[in-house]
Amino acid sequence: MGKTTTTINLGAALVELGLRVLLVDLDPQGNASTGLGIEVEDRTYTTYDLLLGDVDLPEMILTTEIPNFHIIPATVDLSSADLELMSNEKRSFLLHDALRQPAIEGLDYDYILIDCPPSLSLLTVNAMVAANSVLVPLQSEFFALEGLSQLISTVREVRQTANPELRVEGVVLTMHDSRNNLTHQVEQDARDNLGDMVFRTVIPRNVRISEAPSYAMPVLDYDTTSRGAIAYRELAKEILDRHAATNA
Repeated sequence: MGKTTTTINLGAALVELGLRVLLVDLDPQGNASTGLGIEVEDRTYTTYDLLLGDVDLPEMILTTEIPNFHIIPATVDLSSADLELMSNEKRSFLLHDALRQPAIEGLDYDYILIDCPPSLSLLTVNAMVAANSVLVPLQSEFFALEGLSQLISTVREVRQTANPELRVEGVVLTMHDSRNNLTHQVEQDARDNLGDMVFRTVIPRNVRISEAPSYAMPVLDYDTTSRGAIAYRELAKEILDRHAATNA
């Protein structure tokens, strides 16, 4: 349970708070699209077209069962995009440019969330160049901190070369089991090394979170009173509070 679960449920929590959210599925596995109930046969236009096609942005956006929560879906076609991007001289800026088309302004989104591939790739770099910030879900497991250091160094490199405004939004601990000593050790290491970069909110290991995608629903709708749903609501509020403090 990591990035896609957090993207879907954070988006749903932000919508609950009255915001309009667009999710851009940049993972060729398309799990975010499936998790929001978008059937493969309904994905006429996808993030592949967003990067490499010539389709008007509004035509790519699909509604979900959740009002004000929209998605540009992905299919396995996106897995070939890395190779096709290599020959494009603007290869790192294609998503940046696509999401800044004039048409996006009239859609009034408060947040655009990008679900990245599981590995660092040219698609991931496109996401970082397009984004204002990176939210890092950190599983409460032994090797998690090693991958985190690599990701933060990539953020630093993108900031130096392509997107000087990029920042780390924060690190959210997921699959948190308060009964497990290893969980406490990973959390302590993260907070000791990263300080306030780690959110106060932790996402518990919760069977309802794991079950929800098989019903094509965020956990907030699948079991609205579950510990997982409550945690994602708290995370959304904590993020909004940070933004309010930064903009004050």
